[in-house]
Amino acid sequence: MTNRLPHSLRADARDNRERILAVTRTVFAAEGLDVAMREIARRAEVGPATLYRHFPTKEALVTEVFTEQMAACTAIVDEGLADPDPWRGFCQVIAKVCELHAQDRGFTAAFVSAFPRAIDFAAARERALRKVAELARRAKEAGKLRPDFVLDDLIMVLMANGGIRTTSPAAAVAASRRFAALLVQSLQTEPVRPPLPPAVRLPLTVVT
Repeated sequence: MTNRLPHSLRADARDNRERILAVTRTVFAAEGLDVAMREIARRAEVGPATLYRHFPTKEALVTEVFTEQMAACTAIVDEGLADPDPWRGFCQVIAKVCELHAQDRGFTAAFVSAFPRAIDFAAARERALRKVAELARRAKEAGKLRPDFVLDDLIMVLMANGGIRTTSPAAAVAASRRFAALLVQSLQTEPVRPPLPPAVRLPLTVVT
């Protein structure tokens, strides 16, 4: 009995950790990063002490939750860099990154926010942004990307893309594709205007 007890405790700890991560992914994707740690603990059906034992800070939780999304984002940029046509690679990066962010509001918030203690996340983000900057430089040299584009424009794009509100995840992705197409056309030096993806009906919020 005593020999099996530590293994049982370790299994319980693993279960708690996985449940915390699963709940946090869902909450951050739907509601962003403003959800309090205590609320995450409540929804994961664990005590706050258990949550903080696994993730001492919110930055640590953010880093763990968005590891896969950051890896996917980096892979998209690497794919764009590998394209022999830098403008085509740049367009693909914009479209795919916008779609990735449209699927998860929390990831957008984490990407554009400052988490000084989330060292791993910040380092991965900076690497991805440096690669985008290199791709943009190549696209400018090819004469396809307008010369006044700067990397801060991409951050502004992600913030705007993250503000899209629709009635379903599928509609959010569709709206993001149209937004990305509009953006790419505005950044292009040549007056080429291919058809845009289909429009998406968006709910209007009336401010009183």
